[in-house]
Amino acid sequence: MPPSRMAAYLALVGTLGFASIALALIATPWSTTTAEILVWPSLFLAVAAIAGEVKPLVVSSRGGVRTLSTSAPFVLALVAVAGVGVAVLVQAIASLADDMLHRRAWKKSLFNTAQYAVSVFTARAVFAWLAGVPLFGGPATVEPRDIAPLLAAGLAMIVVNWLLVAGVVSLSTEQSLRSVLRADVRDFLLTNVVLLSVGGIAAVVAADGIGALALLGAPVIAAHLFASAVARHTHDATHDSLTGLGNRGQVDYELSRALEAARRLKTAGPGLVLLDLDHFKDFNDTLGHPVGDQILREVADRLVDAVPEGTYVHRTGGDEFAVVVNGGLSASRRVALDLLSSFDWPVPVESLELLVRASLGVAIAPEHGSDGETLMKNADIALYHAKIERDMISIYSPEFDVNTVERLQLLADLRTAIEEKALYVAYQPQVDLDSGRTVGVEALVRWDHPLRGSIGPDEFIPLAENSGLIYPLTAFVLDTALGQLSRWRASGHDLRMAVNLSARHLSDPVLPDLVAGTAAIHGVPLSALVLEVTETGILADATRTDVVIRALRERGVAISIDDYGTGNASLGYLQRLEIDELKIDRSFVSDIGTDGQDLIIVQSTIKLALALGLRVVAEGVEDERTTETLREFGGVIGQGYHLGRPVAPKQIEARLQAERRAAAGPSERA
Repeated sequence: MPPSRMAAYLALVGTLGFASIALALIATPWSTTTAEILVWPSLFLAVAAIAGEVKPLVVSSRGGVRTLSTSAPFVLALVAVAGVGVAVLVQAIASLADDMLHRRAWKKSLFNTAQYAVSVFTARAVFAWLAGVPLFGGPATVEPRDIAPLLAAGLAMIVVNWLLVAGVVSLSTEQSLRSVLRADVRDFLLTNVVLLSVGGIAAVVAADGIGALALLGAPVIAAHLFASAVARHTHDATHDSLTGLGNRGQVDYELSRALEAARRLKTAGPGLVLLDLDHFKDFNDTLGHPVGDQILREVADRLVDAVPEGTYVHRTGGDEFAVVVNGGLSASRRVALDLLSSFDWPVPVESLELLVRASLGVAIAPEHGSDGETLMKNADIALYHAKIERDMISIYSPEFDVNTVERLQLLADLRTAIEEKALYVAYQPQVDLDSGRTVGVEALVRWDHPLRGSIGPDEFIPLAENSGLIYPLTAFVLDTALGQLSRWRASGHDLRMAVNLSARHLSDPVLPDLVAGTAAIHGVPLSALVLEVTETGILADATRTDVVIRALRERGVAISIDDYGTGNASLGYLQRLEIDELKIDRSFVSDIGTDGQDLIIVQSTIKLALALGLRVVAEGVEDERTTETLREFGGVIGQGYHLGRPVAPKQIEARLQAERRAAAGPSERA
């Protein structure tokens, strides 16, 4: 297999660099050098070069903030004052010291050392040619006439260094070399020309001793302070203060550069990945904003660790992050999967371990947009689709546009309907199959849209769950249902009221107090309330669910497992949670008259549940044959269209009155 272009390039630069080091060290007349070198001035320049490398200048540019080594002027002075051997050796030591300090990979360190060696060797070659001195000559005194050749040598040194580094960036980002060089050419050259002027002066005054060289410290320090101040202002304007990540403006800038490079090179991409934390508002509302900020910082660190080298994570606002991927669909999908995997383990916050989840939307140029604004819009649409459909990662599709507009409008209408109490609650009877008496009802929210007519709960409940509207929606249903139950109980009807809970409620420590407060307002005992939760809701965050469920049961509320059999729970696990009721899913119950396997499953489940002391409700009772079969099992409560459809409160009242008259007998009715 042939080597990659990157590997070949690194090998070439490495070979040239270490050949330059070897040649400089071998060909330098060390006996003459050690005898004639200006020891203290050369030592001062060497220390200044090493310090300038490990403590670089921080400068700002359009792409953000970067560092610039200030070793160049002092190495340049050594090129003329001490010779190429000393200059190459000092630059190599400075480079290795900086790499060790920042714990860079050994391959990167070798490349840095090599490219610096080539640059310094080139500088000596240019100076020797223009000043008419030997290439491997020893120490020399620099005259004013030598400043122009020395500055030309310095310019050659920084240009060679710049080109070699730009080559790596070009190969790693798949941008053209011209594009990489053009990005900040003006600022780069201006800054380096100023520094090289310092190097020329240092070379001239070196013969006057270390005192004269020390005077150059002031302009170098001033340059540091000025550049640092500018960099801080630039960083504040382009980065998020909480996480340190780039902000929305940085995303736009990076995306425009990537789009330009892809068009020029005729390559796929770039891709834009948007990530949004699921239900982050719950953490802020329940645990407070300081904890929410801590979660965001931890998430930001994980996302940065998850992306490939050279790829940057940005926080675009709130709990939303963005990543520009240099590549097409496969590269963007791979980055999205890596980002998602960073949420596999809990986020530690104080004494808690919080499960944080995220949804991601992906858009790829040019298929999903040829400009940054369109890509951002379509990635946002894909993100919204991922949240609604619970896909976690969603790749943009044109069909999402229509669906998204409709869903957004529906979401707005649902918010208005909740605020104006335009929804209503229907009640489906739950019948004791042994006695035929209605012992409970399930509260089911319904919505008659003024334009679209009846909208099924399967359509608007997921919208509420993924938008945060599930909390006011559940509060409305709970308040309405308990208010109605209070009126029925005042009429002498002893019923249980079942209300469905979203999985999100099970992680809400405020829920028990909300339920108790609503029941107290209507004067309903909590023992008359049954809260239905799903298996997946319980298993999603078992630790927090245990706490909430136990708090509810301590107040007297009964807990029912809805749709049992469709998830992963076991009767043993449910018993450890001290569940009160089990609702067998309709997918098993409705076919027990014709499917022998379903019959065995339902019969076995009922026997085990009753033996564990759980109340059993069978959903999906759609005919008399199913009713009779379940009645034979004994102790089963049935729910389904055959026993009663969801109806208005008046119809439930009429049913209860009829059952009361039937139970009274002819003599009592008379």
